[in-house]
Amino acid sequence: MAESLPVTSVWLTCQQPARDQRRGRYVPQTSSHPAKMLPHLAAHAINSYTVPGDLVFDPMCGVGTTLVEGMHLGRHGLGIDIEPRFTALAGANIALAASQGAPGTAKVLTGDATGLLNLVPASAVGRVQLVLTSPPYGRGTHGLVRMTSTGMRKRAHLYGDRERGNLAYRGWSRLLDGFAAILAASYQLLRPGGTVVITCRPVRRQRDDLIDLPGALLAVARSVGLIPVQRCAAMLAAVRDGQIVHRANMFGLLAVRRARDDGIPVHLVAHEDVLILRRC
Repeated sequence: MAESLPVTSVWLTCQQPARDQRRGRYVPQTSSHPAKMLPHLAAHAINSYTVPGDLVFDPMCGVGTTLVEGMHLGRHGLGIDIEPRFTALAGANIALAASQGAPGTAKVLTGDATGLLNLVPASAVGRVQLVLTSPPYGRGTHGLVRMTSTGMRKRAHLYGDRERGNLAYRGWSRLLDGFAAILAASYQLLRPGGTVVITCRPVRRQRDDLIDLPGALLAVARSVGLIPVQRCAAMLAAVRDGQIVHRANMFGLLAVRRARDDGIPVHLVAHEDVLILRRC
């Protein structure tokens, strides 16, 4: 088991619904990504660990949340994603941010981040102040749902073609190996004293089988030389008058109810773990 770190901060990152955080700031097609980082989470991390003019990097940038939020805060962003459809969306979101007067800049590249040193410009090595990213939790998520006359239809719930090498399809052991390769290469991009922020949550494969993904990722990060600093909690629920107000979707609610009916004390997920690490 990986060494645990005390929770030293709670980030109130979901006081507005995710759709409201993105509305007008991202192109509508952004919703097609199965696992998007919350914009307010990205903005909080960027504000906390960088200053205007710094370079921020996301090796699995998806639709570009890290890049867009960095641009609006006057930072410069560099991102990679393995799926061309998502880098196209990231490019559209970058263009939208620029059209709205965002003072920063960003660039997105298509490729496999396990070989990122062959993708990024040499000028980025040793210049990154913050690496901000989140790994996939599996090949699919709950996605978006609509009801039809023939029943429930899901969309935007799967990553792309497994032949592209997406870590989402590799299983937990190979996912961790791939993430280790990404972090080892990202280490070389960081300035001395630069920060890595990883957002993640425990993953339930079966109703009674909970995988400590944050603990496993912490161990991986330590193995490549990163030094743990903090372990924070980023809220996935609202806080109103001292009470937690969940923002769980229908699938999450149904899964909890079914597990409890079977006598398994499952609870709704109300936060993501945020691992904060530094390069010495």
